Amino acid sequence: MGSELAREEFEKCKNILIGGKCMRKSVGILCLIFVLFIVNGCGASSDKRVTGSLDHKAPAVANETKKPVQLTQVTSFFPGPDFAGIYAAKKKNIYEKAGLDVTVQPGGPEVSAVQVVASGKAQIGIAQAYDVLLARDQGTPLVAIFTTYQHSPRVLVFHKGQPIKGFGDLNGREAYIGPGQVYWDYLTKKYALDKVKMLKYTGSLANFAYSKEAVVQGFLMNEPIELKLQSMETDYLLVSDSGFDPYSNVLFTTEKYLKDNPETVQNYLKATIEGWNYYYANTEEINAYLKELNPGASLERMKLAVEPMKDLIYGGDAAGKGMGYMSKQRWEELRDQLLDLGIIKKKENIEDAFTVKHLPK
Repeated sequence: MGSELAREEFEKCKNILIGGKCMRKSVGILCLIFVLFIVNGCGASSDKRVTGSLDHKAPAVANETKKPVQLTQVTSFFPGPDFAGIYAAKKKNIYEKAGLDVTVQPGGPEVSAVQVVASGKAQIGIAQAYDVLLARDQGTPLVAIFTTYQHSPRVLVFHKGQPIKGFGDLNGREAYIGPGQVYWDYLTKKYALDKVKMLKYTGSLANFAYSKEAVVQGFLMNEPIELKLQSMETDYLLVSDSGFDPYSNVLFTTEKYLKDNPETVQNYLKATIEGWNYYYANTEEINAYLKELNPGASLERMKLAVEPMKDLIYGGDAAGKGMGYMSKQRWEELRDQLLDLGIIKKKENIEDAFTVKHLPK
């Protein structure tokens, strides 16, 4: 097509040269230049259509690295084995590989993860299952998305050899219990514990150590181990055996964040589970890291907590349905218990309060 156009232009110029008496020689030269320009231009155009390789301004390739999604996770206490999977995922760049820039904010006695997440200062929090239902009852739309422990690790510790076989045997004893404990309200009502002398538990085990008939609250991987390290022989009652067995160390977010960021939540949970798996394959490495973050923690205590935690994390429904799984039946049971105790007022549609849709399949 280019050569045909060139011939047409040449014929026009030739006619001008032959028939135009007033035309100067320069006109012919200009025509010749013009024809050459047409030939070259059309040839290049033709080549470009065939090969597409001569365009030096080809569209830019979208090869920029996607920015990681920023996310803040607030825990319920200082760095320790309870949150080892989260810290492992952070240290080993598992979150980063999942496209997440995660900041882990430690909790503590003065930190309410529920309030921090509700305020928008963090996107993911850790609390107990009943905290989620209580928050919803008070108008804060939180949603549980994962449970660390399939069963509550709450225990009531007593000195070995004491005639305590069941919860009813606590009557007549001193009990060091923290204020506002939901499980104690349940036990008091179910077992008529009206003869227990209530004393405030501050975290110190000194008073319990000197009172052989006393009972102190604790967690399976904390107080019993601490007392063992102090060469005290103890035994305990598992609160979950009483019938009050809420999911523990539950990860939660807000309804809005979950609705707006389902992929982020899914990636976060997958990476967190990978973090837990890494921890249980490399406990000494991650325990040493936790010690760096929390110098007051005991490596020996952390080592002794590994096995009791493992069954709570990977046992129960998690054994068949995967880590973090929660059932509707367990959540409904907890809701009804809280209603019976008067702790919540509304009968929550439990499917609004938790979901397992974002757990890895």
